[in-house]
Amino acid sequence: MAAPVLAEDTVMVGGAEMYPSKTIVENAVNSKDHTTLVAAVKAAGLVETLSGAGPFTVFAPTNEAFAKLPAGTVDNLLKPENKEMLTKVLTYHVVAANAMSDAINKMIMDDGGKHPVKTVSGNMLSLSAKDGKIMIMDESGQTATVTIADVKQSNGVIHVIDTVLLPK
Repeated sequence: MAAPVLAEDTVMVGGAEMYPSKTIVENAVNSKDHTTLVAAVKAAGLVETLSGAGPFTVFAPTNEAFAKLPAGTVDNLLKPENKEMLTKVLTYHVVAANAMSDAINKMIMDDGGKHPVKTVSGNMLSLSAKDGKIMIMDESGQTATVTIADVKQSNGVIHVIDTVLLPK
């Protein structure tokens, strides 16, 4: 008699179930809301990195977030000659930790309302909270809102965001 298969607690993102047993890349490729992000990760050569052991916290912009950038920005970033710039933008969305929203909110409170975070790109983000949602301010002064928090992955966590973060 075969052992029973335990169901995983999944979260729906972009019309697809996100499985905690899969890596960030294995899950992201199934989200209809993250096709631009996945194309960018592939163009930057970051598939292997984000499939690694981690842990990673990824602030994952939706297709709508990329669409808010000035016309032509995404196409320009995806050109082979701009791979270095694209890599910097993408790694600016990644923190080398497994930070669930409860832990992030505690850090924000412990730091008096704003918590600085160093990203994999080496640049800084400022985390805060507003109306029960985590807000992320980039070095350019624009703010993204976490729209879906705590999407567990085998190598970290994804927090879906509504704005592309840009390093200086």
